[in-house]
Amino acid sequence: MRRGRVAGTRMHAVSANPWTSINHARPRKGPRVGGYALQKQVAMGLRLKFNLILTIVFAAGLGVSAYISYDMLQSNARDEVIRNANIMIQAARAIRSYTVAEIRPKLASQLAHTFLPQTVPAYAATETLKRLPAEYHDFGYTEATLNPTNPRDRASDWQADLIRAFQQDPNAKSYSGVRQTPRGGALFIADPIRITDKACLTCHGEPANAPASLIKLYGRDNGFGWKLNEVVGAQVVSVPTAVATRKADRAFFTFIASLCSVFVVLYVVLNIMLGRLILRPITRMARAADEVSVGNFDIAEFEAGRKDEIGRLGVSFNRMRRSLKQAMGMIDGAG
Repeated sequence: MRRGRVAGTRMHAVSANPWTSINHARPRKGPRVGGYALQKQVAMGLRLKFNLILTIVFAAGLGVSAYISYDMLQSNARDEVIRNANIMIQAARAIRSYTVAEIRPKLASQLAHTFLPQTVPAYAATETLKRLPAEYHDFGYTEATLNPTNPRDRASDWQADLIRAFQQDPNAKSYSGVRQTPRGGALFIADPIRITDKACLTCHGEPANAPASLIKLYGRDNGFGWKLNEVVGAQVVSVPTAVATRKADRAFFTFIASLCSVFVVLYVVLNIMLGRLILRPITRMARAADEVSVGNFDIAEFEAGRKDEIGRLGVSFNRMRRSLKQAMGMIDGAG
């Protein structure tokens, strides 16, 4: 009897409509989650996670790209400034060489009675580069000396420090750095002026040996007493850094703006694809599953046109729905 009652009780429980039993056992306190509410829940959950991950990945990629590109562009700007400075130095040396080889011999006969500054290599290089177009007014070239023949070539305080540094370190070939000017930062490159030709001492050794025309023009007080192999000055080229830096900054911001624009377009396209290819069919399945869970088998089956994972999921869901419907029919028939 005990076993029969248990069996009877079990058969009675199974033969009853399980959906009715569940609904009576768990009375609803409000509308069940389904339809638009369920669709919105699923869509917002997946979309939010997807966009959050996408944003984090983009932010990390943007940070790395910004760091690398900024460093590279600034490095290129420094290289450009150094290249411009070296071009100016080489141009000055070419002018000096041309003056010695082509200009001075042509005017040698006049130097006996009239001193011509144009025959001095330093004067020729300084004057030529001073005539650069107006847009290059921040580019400078000087041959500064501690004891110049022409007072205009006297070294300023910072140039005098460079010359003394060359005098203290005979092996130094060049000094470079960045100094601040009223117009902004400027890169300078300085090479020593060393007396290696004895012919230079004719005009810069003892005043008694100097040409009379030179003494007449500049006097006996300046530009004498130089010695062979002595560092008497420095060739100093100054190139502004602001132009190259502005170009680098402009290229950097253009690159970052382009990258952000690409992300925005990609963000929109991916969200559209996410909605149409993934979220829309998933929310339909979630709504259908919600309906099936309360015993509604009248909903239409999913189309089996897709060959991807979502399509296979739809086929499996259709098969499960049919199996569940048949099982419930068999149970209701047995009851």
